[in-house]
Amino acid sequence: MKKYVACVSALALSALLVGCGQSAPKVEESTEKATEQAAEHKHEHTHEENKGVAQGYFEDSDVKDRTLADWEGDWQSIYPLLIDGSLDEVFEHKAAHDSSKTPEEFKAYYDAGYQTTTERITIEGDTVTFYDHGHAHAGKFAYDGYEILTYDKGNRGVRYIFKQLGDEAGVPKFIQFSDHIIAPEKSGHFHLYWGDDRAALLEEVTHWPTYFPSAMTKEDIVHDMLHH
Repeated sequence: MKKYVACVSALALSALLVGCGQSAPKVEESTEKATEQAAEHKHEHTHEENKGVAQGYFEDSDVKDRTLADWEGDWQSIYPLLIDGSLDEVFEHKAAHDSSKTPEEFKAYYDAGYQTTTERITIEGDTVTFYDHGHAHAGKFAYDGYEILTYDKGNRGVRYIFKQLGDEAGVPKFIQFSDHIIAPEKSGHFHLYWGDDRAALLEEVTHWPTYFPSAMTKEDIVHDMLHH
């Protein structure tokens, strides 16, 4: 942020110097240009920050607490889209940019990751409802902190953890969100880990059911996955 402020100050000073001895429209033009350049710089800076977080590179001090409000809404599992072939285009795209796996190998990898029978999850206030085979199971959850994990490749991730307040049947004792976001911000999609053993869940790295807003069509989801 210090770098950004310095850039804005330099641009603003330049605008004032250019305006000296010139007509008012020239000053306004220079100021507008400075504002545009500052906005462009801020956009690029933010993009690079988000790219770094998504790839798992960030400082511990950047991680902040979050609430369930960041995941509030109605969410659909994308596993059915893998099963019906809707995501094949995504796996072909990945293979074209990463030679470590073929499209079929990418599909097998994500099949293990996305696999779930919980086709829908809704989150409202402190209540999380799991829809499994058409049956709804709801429980109330409270924030239980976050954990920063370091993976074998050297990149890292953050799990935001919530603990069930009661003992509702069909509802896990713990849920852990991972969405490549490390501070309060509304989530666009998320990977969710759930179970009754908090520590054991932190070891899970191969199975991560993934959810997108239920209002999104399969075309919307494929487009999002191809371009983000």
